Amino acid sequence: MTAHAPIMDELKRGLSTHSDAATQAIAIKLAPHLPADTVLALHGDLGAGKTTFVKGLARAWAIKEAVTSPSYNLYTIYSGDRQLIHFDAYRLNSEADLDALMIEDFLRSPWCFAVEWPKRIAASLPEDTWHLYLSIKRDKAHHLRLEIQHSSSENTDS
Repeated sequence: MTAHAPIMDELKRGLSTHSDAATQAIAIKLAPHLPADTVLALHGDLGAGKTTFVKGLARAWAIKEAVTSPSYNLYTIYSGDRQLIHFDAYRLNSEADLDALMIEDFLRSPWCFAVEWPKRIAASLPEDTWHLYLSIKRDKAHHLRLEIQHSSSENTDS
């Protein structure tokens, strides 16, 4: 992973896209910089581009299946250069519901666990989860902003 990749710097500042293709292109650029075995929390309202972003990750990792919203299945597992677990936490009633799904039994390294509606399972997310905030602006542009929180056990020397 390149810590100072231009796309990461741009996403930390926040950037806008004006099409699904542009949103997917951002995901494609970010994909190589996501650490192996990482959780990516996708924050945003309906239509903000969360599933569109996941489609870009899938393209970057040579996943051949069509990526769709996992709303009715709760999660979908895709395999390519990296395993992608696309999870929709919206319909969970409690954190215990997440444990009952036993998703950890299906994880094969390297993986990315992309979670839509992460606030529903916030207490279960690891400390080093990457958070991507997606929103729609008045001009219909989609705005993306990345926050990376490092675990306290990581070395923070520059």
